Amino acid sequence: MSNANKINDLITPDNSTLILIDHQPQMAFGVQSIDRQTLVNNVVGLAKAGKTFNIPTVLTTVASDAFSGALFPEVQAVFPDQTPVDRTSMNAWDDKGFLDAVKKTGRKKLVIAALWTEVCLAMPTIDALKEDFEVYIVTDASGGTSVEAHERAIQRLIQAGAVPTTWLQVMLEWQRDWARQDTYEPVMAIAKEHAGAYGIGIRYAKWALGEHASEAAAS
Repeated sequence: MSNANKINDLITPDNSTLILIDHQPQMAFGVQSIDRQTLVNNVVGLAKAGKTFNIPTVLTTVASDAFSGALFPEVQAVFPDQTPVDRTSMNAWDDKGFLDAVKKTGRKKLVIAALWTEVCLAMPTIDALKEDFEVYIVTDASGGTSVEAHERAIQRLIQAGAVPTTWLQVMLEWQRDWARQDTYEPVMAIAKEHAGAYGIGIRYAKWALGEHASEAAAS
């Protein structure tokens, strides 16, 4: 089956791996393509979604002790017992520890967000695609050193075969059916805290219709 056909399949909790690359203070300082607080909000929402659906998750940092600082504490708090793979390489795919962690999941669909878009998202995505992985790049949980840098990198990755998506789209694709009660309430909680206007709408529905209001009850 060609890569083009594979990427038309929906991502599910059973076929995907979440990868968060270099969400660190020094890397965030250079981000100019997205408001930094919005970036943190989106990354944390994505991380919480991954945790909710028990998605195998690979965390990695670059030179955390020597230059870039620790993983965002809000993200580390979602995975308190997981130590990020720390690297020296700009391209995470060049790091054996990172590559072993990714391949250990045994999954071909990689959902990746990174700082910066034009370097730490672009490089491993291109290498992963060459090795027949299917890569879904989370554009609003990634950031570049300028709007131009971010957009050109995303354009390049789409041309290479990656699929652009957003953190909320990823979470709702994992949920897929509101009747899935084991994840319904956690997803609603993440949306209320991190999904902006959608979260406000959920709060309003609960106020107007009562706490019993639920999208799972729709006919």
